[in-house]
Amino acid sequence: RTPTNLLLGSLAIMMSVMKTFIAVMAFSPLTWADEKIMPGHTVLEDYNHPLPHTYIKKESLPSSFTWGDVNGTSYLTKMLNQHIPQYCGSCFAHAALSSLADRIKIAQHGEGGDDINLSVQFVLNCGHSIAGSCHGGSSTGVYEFIKKHGYIPYDTCQPYIACSSNSEEGFCSNVDTACTPQNICRTCTRTGGCVEITEFPNATVAEYGSYHNDSHAMMAEIYARGPIKASVNATHLKDYKGGIISDPSLRTTKHNHGVSIVGWGTDEESGSKYWIVRNSWGQYWGEMGYFRVRLGDNILAIETNAAWATPGSYTTLNFPCAEDGKNCRYETKPYMDPSLDIETVQRRLKA
Repeated sequence: RTPTNLLLGSLAIMMSVMKTFIAVMAFSPLTWADEKIMPGHTVLEDYNHPLPHTYIKKESLPSSFTWGDVNGTSYLTKMLNQHIPQYCGSCFAHAALSSLADRIKIAQHGEGGDDINLSVQFVLNCGHSIAGSCHGGSSTGVYEFIKKHGYIPYDTCQPYIACSSNSEEGFCSNVDTACTPQNICRTCTRTGGCVEITEFPNATVAEYGSYHNDSHAMMAEIYARGPIKASVNATHLKDYKGGIISDPSLRTTKHNHGVSIVGWGTDEESGSKYWIVRNSWGQYWGEMGYFRVRLGDNILAIETNAAWATPGSYTTLNFPCAEDGKNCRYETKPYMDPSLDIETVQRRLKA
């Protein structure tokens, strides 16, 4: 065999081993305990504004809608993998924060420069008693924690390392995840030390709530304000390769994994609707990280427990800077809740 063939053969073996490793990590039995209510999570809902389903009729919603393609523009933030650089059952935080970050992008009309991604690691470092850890947690607990704490930094402040104080996977037992100023926002120097940052971009939570077994409320919420978090039974997702999950035998109320619903579609052949769902297992999985499941039948328990939150404010990235440089520092912008502008939402439905 030529050196080139030997090299290609070795690469093929390495890729096979890597795929097996990734599959084992993604579908570890521990994954099925990712969702649970923490003892410190006491406020399950906190809102005052009208909910979209109270002013949007089900029959007025479009047959297909996704924030991944609104007139050719995607308002979704980047796909993530909760199990890199090691296994971490943080789906609840990924689902909650990706949906919240999407809503900030929607509020910016897709013109706010780089995507804003919120720090999952900050939740693991500081919110473990209310929100959860690498051994599972609650998405509404994430929202309660952010509201009580007052803010959540962007992930450039505290990047994801897939560790919490109670996890021992990979290098986790050798890292500090205590809720110290450095573990909220930091930067590191050439000498190897790190220092805290005291002024940094962040977002807040104004309101949050949940829906249970109500597909109309879920659709109206998504259409009016943006993606939502949902709970699913992930046991049958390990073999998913693509297509619409519609097996009636998968109808259940038991859930163990957090995901975010970004929209819905209608199957041309059957005419049945399906949810468009973003997972947090990376783009190698499913349909580039997404999956579809029939809408309205509680397949995989997807309609059993959905959660949402609206931002209170967020730091704009101000890119590019104006010529005089005045907008090159942090500027906090209030979030405009579409629920306060019902007429505009209704005009979109008629367009």
